[in-house]
Amino acid sequence: MALMESPVCLIENTNGKLQVDQDAISFLMGLSQPVVVVAVVGLYRTGKSYLMNKLAGKKNGFALGATIQSKTKGIWMWALPHPTKPGHTLVLLDTEGLGDVEKGDQTNNAWIFSLAILLSSTLVYNSRGTIDYQALENLQYPFVNSPSPIGDQYVTELTERIKVKSSSSASAEEIEDGADAQFVQFFPSFVWAVRDFTLELELDGRKVNEDQYLEHALSLRKGKDRKTLNYNLPRECIRNYFPSRRCFVFVTPASPENMPRLESMDERDLNPLFLNVTSSFCHYIVEESSVKTVKGGLPVTGRMLGHLVKTYVETIAKGDVPCLDNAVLAMVQIENEAAVRDGLTVYQDGMKDLAFPVGIDEISKQHRQWDNLATKAFMSRSFKDEDGKYLKDLVEAITKHYSALLTENEEASERYCRQLLTDLSAPMAGKLQQGFYAKPGGYELYCGDHDNIVAQFRCQPNKGVKAEEVLEQFLKEKSVESNSILQADNKLTDQEKKIHEEKERAALLEQERKAAEEKRLEMERTLQEERQSQKEKIRMMQDKMEEEMKKQWEESERAIECKLLEQRDLLEKGFKEKADILNEEIRELREKSSSASSEEKQRTAMLEQEKRNETERLQQAEKMLKDQEECHQETMRQLKV
Repeated sequence: MALMESPVCLIENTNGKLQVDQDAISFLMGLSQPVVVVAVVGLYRTGKSYLMNKLAGKKNGFALGATIQSKTKGIWMWALPHPTKPGHTLVLLDTEGLGDVEKGDQTNNAWIFSLAILLSSTLVYNSRGTIDYQALENLQYPFVNSPSPIGDQYVTELTERIKVKSSSSASAEEIEDGADAQFVQFFPSFVWAVRDFTLELELDGRKVNEDQYLEHALSLRKGKDRKTLNYNLPRECIRNYFPSRRCFVFVTPASPENMPRLESMDERDLNPLFLNVTSSFCHYIVEESSVKTVKGGLPVTGRMLGHLVKTYVETIAKGDVPCLDNAVLAMVQIENEAAVRDGLTVYQDGMKDLAFPVGIDEISKQHRQWDNLATKAFMSRSFKDEDGKYLKDLVEAITKHYSALLTENEEASERYCRQLLTDLSAPMAGKLQQGFYAKPGGYELYCGDHDNIVAQFRCQPNKGVKAEEVLEQFLKEKSVESNSILQADNKLTDQEKKIHEEKERAALLEQERKAAEEKRLEMERTLQEERQSQKEKIRMMQDKMEEEMKKQWEESERAIECKLLEQRDLLEKGFKEKADILNEEIRELREKSSSASSEEKQRTAMLEQEKRNETERLQQAEKMLKDQEECHQETMRQLKV
């Protein structure tokens, strides 16, 4: 991958308007590797950029700033080779601090936060002090517009920022059901980084670790009064939508007077406890952060991430809500059309080195090789080509190009063979013009030169696929000339002339048979190629389909497992009513997983039917070829009789 020396602005936030940076998008479009995307969010001036620089393995890069003024506007990106996953790219996203008083319009807080969720595979929430009511309110804010939402209203507010299904594809019940269980399938892993932590990690007199501290802070209270509902609301939001959670608490790294120059300080001058936690945090993020996926569990490449960024930001700019389904559908079309182009380019580049004319064996061998490689190139980039539409587009494009190459090869073969026969027969034409054969015994001399031309022509290599057909036409053209010389040769008796005529007629018939055989072999080879190509493509489609369905199943299973763990915790703490709600979500996820299995069976059945249709078509073509051959043989038999 190209080296990104320093962070670049990915999404600009200018005067309350979000727009993508085209240079950053162009960089992403050049990345074909899967991406692990880590985004950091939180209040401004809380040290988010420092953590991102540490993840990058650099001392500086993302602007830290040493004043109360926020340095990061919009979302900045730093793409680096993943330190422990070869062939992967680590994409770090540093977001604009929430709650910046200079922005005035706080609506952007919600969109920045939503974009961080939509684009990342791991979300780091950075806060200061402790995980208290205010910290939870700050995290809740981007999703909740009303200052004091009641009950489950926060779910409705969340669906006003992110939608899984478009209104056209979702049923009325799915639109009404804000607590869409599918959210957990694409929400990133959640890591809470608590900065400048000064308390002891103790609960009821016993030592606890950071994760236990977080889970304690997210514990729910029993009751249905307004105060309890408001208390539980932000905690339920985090528990429902971030089931995979980790926590790291950082002590203050340096004395207050040294904090403004944190970027330039030597690590030896920083608090060792702070460095230890920073090291653990970086190790966890690098080792445990997964590849970014889209709905269906499909891995995202840098190029696909670029498409997602553009789609989401353009949607927000239009005043609409980002929708997972719409984004994936748009990406499916863009990527699959590009996959068709990639496959066709592989085929065209591979076949352009052929020097015409070539024999049918050679052009067939090259066609099979590059057709197979083109299909593999297509499969490596395509995804969710559920009805095989784009693979069919590739097949049609390759078939059209191959047909043009066959025509070009035939034309080159015909030109070459005609020129070769012209050159070989030039001395004979000179003799004919000089009257060399117009004498007794001239026909025998003519036949000797004629047979010598045919023998030289047959010995010439690399004549291509039209050799026998062109030779047939040449012999027919010469037959009038030959018969004229035969009749003029008074050395031969009428009986001898009749024998020679029959002999020449038999030679013409034999040459016609060879030309027909040449054409039949070419058609037979073409059918054989189609049969083999169809078999290989269907196998690749089945493998691709199974791979995609496996990822979709794994995605559903991960979501179900997370919900089961949350349900178990709620039951243990006596929240049966809330556990029952989760049970309904688990049921929905299982139904969707079962539905995915049914879709897989339908797609398999579709492939099998397509295989049968193609086999039937090839069988019909083979029968037609056989009928033509029998008809030709009958014609030849009658001519001989």
